[in-house]
Amino acid sequence: MAKRSTANISGTPAWLVWSGIGLGILLVLYLTFEFGRIQAGYSMTDAMHERDALSQQIAALETTIEAQKEQIALLQTHRDIDKAAYRDVEASLGKLQRKIQEQREAIAFYRGIISPADGGRGLRVQDLKLAKGSEEGRYSLRLVLVQVKQHDRSVKGEVDVTFDGEQDGVAKTYTLAELMPASENSKWPFSFRYFQNFDRDLLLPTGFQPERINIEVKSRTKSVASLKQSFPWESSRS
Repeated sequence: MAKRSTANISGTPAWLVWSGIGLGILLVLYLTFEFGRIQAGYSMTDAMHERDALSQQIAALETTIEAQKEQIALLQTHRDIDKAAYRDVEASLGKLQRKIQEQREAIAFYRGIISPADGGRGLRVQDLKLAKGSEEGRYSLRLVLVQVKQHDRSVKGEVDVTFDGEQDGVAKTYTLAELMPASENSKWPFSFRYFQNFDRDLLLPTGFQPERINIEVKSRTKSVASLKQSFPWESSRS
């Protein structure tokens, strides 16, 4: 049997011939495809130009987006600054209003000492305040005594305080000593020319509902009369 020939007449290897034929077929197919696209109105050059134009538009939009982000960040910063400035102004205004109120109260206080509205003179209870403490039944009592329209001498004496109310539904009166913590001195002496502040801590017994505070200012100074005055418990609470 004769051997199969591995070369053509010109001596070219068969695989090379078949490779050339395959490449030729691929080239024909590609050219046919491109011809079809050209016939359909497609242009590679136009496509490349369009791609470049789109790339430029994308780059421009990205630049615009970055600029917008920077603008937003700047506006947010301005907003935060404005808010902080507003808070500062509001806080300063609040402090100023409180200071003005304090000054008004101080003016009214001293006016009451020098020239009271009723034209009276002698000892007065200028202020009485109750502030609830952190523990149940505990209160802070603040009393301000003044001497009005007679300041040529100091007035001396002592204060006596009692508390009227109900203890488990029954009428009951407590003295200051009975309601003060055992560690504190219940005596309440005073000596002043114009005014004096007093602060005392109270501890109410369980079941006691206070209704009235009775203040007796006992003067030990001649020509200065003593004073008795009662205040509702609720109206004295702050």
